[in-house]
Amino acid sequence: MQILYDIVVVVLIIILMPYFLVRLIREKGFGERMKQSFGFLPKHALDKVAGKDCIWVHAASVGEIVATSPLIREFRKEFPDTPILISVVTCSGYTMANRIIDDADSIIYFPLDLPFLAANTVKKIRPRIFLPVETELWPNLLKAARRYNVAVMMVNGRISDKSVKRYQYMFSLLSDMIGTVNKFAMQSEIDASYIIQLGADPKLVAVTGNTKFDQTYTNVSTEEKKEIIEEMCLADAEGIVIAGSTHRGEEAYVLNAFAKLRAEFPKIKLIIAPRKIIRKDDIKSICEQSGFKTAFRTELKEKAAYGHDIVILDTIGELGKIYSVGDVIFVGGSLVPHGGHNILEPAAHGKAIIVGKHMFNFKDTYMLFKNRNACITAEDGKMLTSEMLELFRHPEIRHRMETTSLAIIHENQGASRRSAIILRDVLDELGKNHKTLAVPSTEAIENFQTYLFELVHGKRKKTFSGRILIAVLRFFSFIYEQLVNLKLWLYQCNILKQKKIDCYVISIGNITVGGTGKTPTSQRLAKEIRALGYKVAILNRGYRAKWHGDVGVVSDGKKLLMTAAQAGDEAFLLAKNLPDVPVLIGADRAITGRYAIEHFGIEIAILDDGYQHWQLKRNLDILLVDSINIFGNGYVLPRGTLRESLTHLNRADVCLLTKVDQAAPHSCEYIRKTLAQNNNHAMVVESIHNPKGFVEIGDWSDNIGSTGKKITEMAGCKIIAVSAIGNPASLEQTLQSIGTIIVESIRFPDHHDYTAAEITAVMRQAASRGAEAIIITDKDAVKFPRQIIEQKDRIPIYIISIEIKFKKGAEEFDRYLREHLPPLKNK
Repeated sequence: MQILYDIVVVVLIIILMPYFLVRLIREKGFGERMKQSFGFLPKHALDKVAGKDCIWVHAASVGEIVATSPLIREFRKEFPDTPILISVVTCSGYTMANRIIDDADSIIYFPLDLPFLAANTVKKIRPRIFLPVETELWPNLLKAARRYNVAVMMVNGRISDKSVKRYQYMFSLLSDMIGTVNKFAMQSEIDASYIIQLGADPKLVAVTGNTKFDQTYTNVSTEEKKEIIEEMCLADAEGIVIAGSTHRGEEAYVLNAFAKLRAEFPKIKLIIAPRKIIRKDDIKSICEQSGFKTAFRTELKEKAAYGHDIVILDTIGELGKIYSVGDVIFVGGSLVPHGGHNILEPAAHGKAIIVGKHMFNFKDTYMLFKNRNACITAEDGKMLTSEMLELFRHPEIRHRMETTSLAIIHENQGASRRSAIILRDVLDELGKNHKTLAVPSTEAIENFQTYLFELVHGKRKKTFSGRILIAVLRFFSFIYEQLVNLKLWLYQCNILKQKKIDCYVISIGNITVGGTGKTPTSQRLAKEIRALGYKVAILNRGYRAKWHGDVGVVSDGKKLLMTAAQAGDEAFLLAKNLPDVPVLIGADRAITGRYAIEHFGIEIAILDDGYQHWQLKRNLDILLVDSINIFGNGYVLPRGTLRESLTHLNRADVCLLTKVDQAAPHSCEYIRKTLAQNNNHAMVVESIHNPKGFVEIGDWSDNIGSTGKKITEMAGCKIIAVSAIGNPASLEQTLQSIGTIIVESIRFPDHHDYTAAEITAVMRQAASRGAEAIIITDKDAVKFPRQIIEQKDRIPIYIISIEIKFKKGAEEFDRYLREHLPPLKNK
């Protein structure tokens, strides 16, 4: 479901580009919005919050910002030294936030909910907690929160009837989002029941009330009220009607009611505040066609003018205060089936309020006022007219409604304070027990690789959307497979030329995505060939290396010349474990190979992960086949996990079956049969990942070839397994086989870069689960933060030392190597 969502988002963005271009031309500030939405955040916006454990509050537009305003005030009281970041989606929300919220340290536009944008933004900011306001649940942002262990708390939560139905069609995506949230602070019991219906744990749901009851930015003094009336040139009005947040079609109803009012009360004036300011000219035309003189708010501010009947509010963020000058308020979006708008702003001024019958988006607030006769419901335009006339004919009814509105507001204040207290409790609990953090675990993590693997291997229930996604993936697989076949054919026909280097080249690789054991196999083979007397170098592509260039020397065979970050974890690990073998990185192995020949005099070059590196001619192709995940599911990427089709097995000279001791019965027989169907000449060898021992990470990081605990010493030990590798199940199975008791398994995405906060959280979790040690792989160890390694009195962190051990076919393989390797030069 995640990948389908991502595809839909990308398609929508492409479709809406012309609309965005129009807005870019017409709408002031839209250019900055688009720039930030695509991840280009200004440096000054992040200086005060990035990497400082900030509180990140996300509010989509003006309405959510109104709800956020009192929250930020209370958060500042509760956390005076913690930076606060606010993000918004709309230009009007951005303007409003800057106008009414003084306690925020930074205000930015929210990134588009694309995987790389959301993840990059969260990685830049690294907040302590993310707080979406109302229903702002974004799948990729929440996925990034899980990845970077950012806690999530929904504040002022509101779920409409429509949202409940819509969210239910999101299936696994919904459970991912709901499962990411640590606490739900909901506006009402109705909202609480809805979020529980959608899958939230009732223990994590609290009812705080609506923070909009606490807003004070609209407070208007007598002097300010008088100033507003004078600026709008309405001092001669004997009654003012305000139609707030109107939608297309509602202005006609309002104008008809206004015409009837004017017939009876000639000095009544009307203020129309359209929900979308871009409609202001259309509304002016409608008003003038009805015979009314109009003026825009901005024009009257610049130059006083009199004689108009209607003022059109064409500014952002003023409506809340302008409600104070009205006598009767109609809140729009309710005579048309939009769902209404919040009535709390006019209620805070103690006003008589009329709404239409479509208030389903604000059902709880609406019912609260309706049940106390503080809000009138107009079923249609005719009733709107009659109710307005009634309120002006009988001022006592209007005054009673005004008194009741103020009473309801005062009775329901305090939601912001309650939310701040809950936030304090959540953060305190996170500090004590990391279990509540979104630490990836076997059950919780839903990164892209895991989801895709489960989907294409049939481990997910096939929903309708899942079947569509599979069909889309199969289409792209067909295209990808044909392109791979074409490229290989071009090399085979010598149309694309293979490069050759002046040494013996051995390629080690696979045709599936994921961990088959390439790195430890390269390491084992390099040691064996080095022991035979050859000068060997390993040529690695430098995956995820920060170093860029043609040739990078990670190790010269005597000492390490790069860090793990510079070299990439795989290349660094090879260099650390092979003190006598140079390790080089670079995209073009012909260039790195020639460099190794020229500078280190190598005779054998091993291409780590080189089966698909057709650019370089090789003498021996060794293909690794994972006995646990056999050929993926038989499909090429992205429908499956094959890098190329099974017919391409015919290029292998040696097929090495890995982890055969962990394989299911008859798996090896099936692999051999498949190989025979596609390759009738390759030697088949079986191997296992043999655990050698456990080395404490402090000793491992400081020394080469450190010894530690024997395998038998860890039997019966309660441990937490932590990994960021292609096949974490293999590690966990190995640990179980030697007798450790795994109390928790925490899986991060493959090649994940650990942070100190993440490992600190893991150590807290280990303490809470009674674990005696944390076990990781050497691939994980190269990415561990130094400050964690050097920390005193921490829980032991052991690296399991694994070696490749050849089993069936070992003697034949040894003989094969000796026969095929070139003669030693010193013989």
